[in-house]
Amino acid sequence: MGNALEVEHLSVAFSATAVIHDLSFRVPSGSALAVIGPNGSGKTVLFRALVGAIPHQGQIRWAPATRIGYVPQKLDIQRDLPVSGNDLLAAKAAVVRAGGLEIARALEHVSLAPSQASRRIGTLSGGQFQRLLLAIALIGRPTVLLFDEPTAGVDEPGQEQLYIMIHRLQQAEGLTLLLISHELSVVYRHATNVLCLSRERPCFGPPTEVLTPASIEQLYGAPLRYHQHE
Repeated sequence: MGNALEVEHLSVAFSATAVIHDLSFRVPSGSALAVIGPNGSGKTVLFRALVGAIPHQGQIRWAPATRIGYVPQKLDIQRDLPVSGNDLLAAKAAVVRAGGLEIARALEHVSLAPSQASRRIGTLSGGQFQRLLLAIALIGRPTVLLFDEPTAGVDEPGQEQLYIMIHRLQQAEGLTLLLISHELSVVYRHATNVLCLSRERPCFGPPTEVLTPASIEQLYGAPLRYHQHE
């Protein structure tokens, strides 16, 4: 099926500070790439570069006819604003010229009831709000979904449900996924490849090859213990 994304020699700097330097990787169509790394390693900066939100050097090539859905870690709005989930859904639908059936389809995909979407965003739980953000991203039928820590602000039971739902969506819609995650157990189960961002030497490959105890210790600068369940 070819590659959904090809990145070659990508560099991003702010003033004299280099955040990403000479990064290259490819994402096959229909696969799931997990981006991991310590705070400040450039994970969110990478996503912003991929969607063209910040200047960069190097090449970013998306496959022809790619449609991108982006689920941010947070929205730069106050949750106490008198705005409902339906207001945000309608705004996205207007941008991509989608109708009410598209909104209903997106809500069904994320198992968010219309009654929940009609509430003010400040009254939604963390899990409900993340489902709303995912529904917004699905409007316009993207071929690629980018998630910046999709379970931020979600309790532990809700995290597992959210990742299962994302994985189910990928399989049902044939989507390519790129997600930033600190949940290494999720990375092992759901990622096709892992991109480990580090100021010293980024690494890329399948989870079972890349996430060895030695590489994790080198990446995070501290010894970690984990057990991989069969």
